[in-house]
Amino acid sequence: MTRPVIALLIVAGLVIAGCDKQKPADDSPAGSVVPANVATPVAEALMASAQALFKPIPAAAPALPGNDATPAKLDLGRMLFFDPRLSVSHAISCASCHNIGLGGTDTQPTSIGHQWERGGRNAPTVLNAVFNTAQFWDGRAADLQAQAGGPMVNPVEMASPEAHVTEQLKGIPGYHDVFAKAFAGEADPVTLINVEKAIAVFEAGLLTPDSPFDRYLKGDASALTAVQKQGLQLFINKGCAACHGGINVGGGMYAKFGVVASPDATIRPPGDKGRSVVTGMTGDDYIFKVPTLRNIALTAPYFHTGSVWDLRQAVEVMANAQLGTQLTAPEVDDITVFLDSLTGVQPEVSVPILPGGVTATPRPEP
Repeated sequence: MTRPVIALLIVAGLVIAGCDKQKPADDSPAGSVVPANVATPVAEALMASAQALFKPIPAAAPALPGNDATPAKLDLGRMLFFDPRLSVSHAISCASCHNIGLGGTDTQPTSIGHQWERGGRNAPTVLNAVFNTAQFWDGRAADLQAQAGGPMVNPVEMASPEAHVTEQLKGIPGYHDVFAKAFAGEADPVTLINVEKAIAVFEAGLLTPDSPFDRYLKGDASALTAVQKQGLQLFINKGCAACHGGINVGGGMYAKFGVVASPDATIRPPGDKGRSVVTGMTGDDYIFKVPTLRNIALTAPYFHTGSVWDLRQAVEVMANAQLGTQLTAPEVDDITVFLDSLTGVQPEVSVPILPGGVTATPRPEP
């Protein structure tokens, strides 16, 4: 590459302007590859731009306001995350839709819930979700704690009435001491709020640090291949980073899906208006939380509809709908290869041994 350093710096400034104003100031031609290990001015400028736009995933979970992450609470949260008895049928757990071994998703277009009913949207990954500005595609839950309780009581998902959640857990004697240890000093620790708090603490620790891109952001120029650097440069220059930035490479803002062009109805059905259902404002039609691109190579199918299985196709759809750009095949390839570098070290979580029920324990309902 021989492009002047100043061009990259100008582009980085333009990218931050916003999703609806993205126009490339200087697009690198396909095949113009940033050297993997050579500290050229252009390579150094690319790293500096990336470090300004993104941040690496930390090794430790961030603190949750008003919800201390004690070992006892973490253990309880892990048990509850895997316990299907939180569902009225005793067949669905948090892990059913957020399989930690599958990138924190379930590989389904939309998840299968109570009585085999399908949910309305694709299940977002639980990995690194603590860094999102809000939870769910429409942002209706402010944080992990608010999110944790939603599926339990949703009639399409786990279908447990609020009172039944605590009734069920109180009917399992082995849970009493675990709750008492996690929420010491509370007269009645087995509550729905404490269930939500414990699950939130567990989920906050489901991080995927040390991806090649994280190592690059920390200054290791050799962590990305030459082609991945070319893809990163395109990702910045084309405008992708204006929405997909920050620590989660997304997840930090809302944006209309179809800023420039409306996607096909199979990808953006006209009946799902997104965030406007939450806010009641028609101006929020088709606005969704921008999803994280962390571990994106593991979390197909894509979009809130789960309608696209090919990551290359997802890149093309986004370039057209959000940026009004028709990418060349080599550009799509390079960006897709860069996205592979966002796969971090996956959390290793042992499945807990859950306390058994007794004769009086509430039984599953069909």
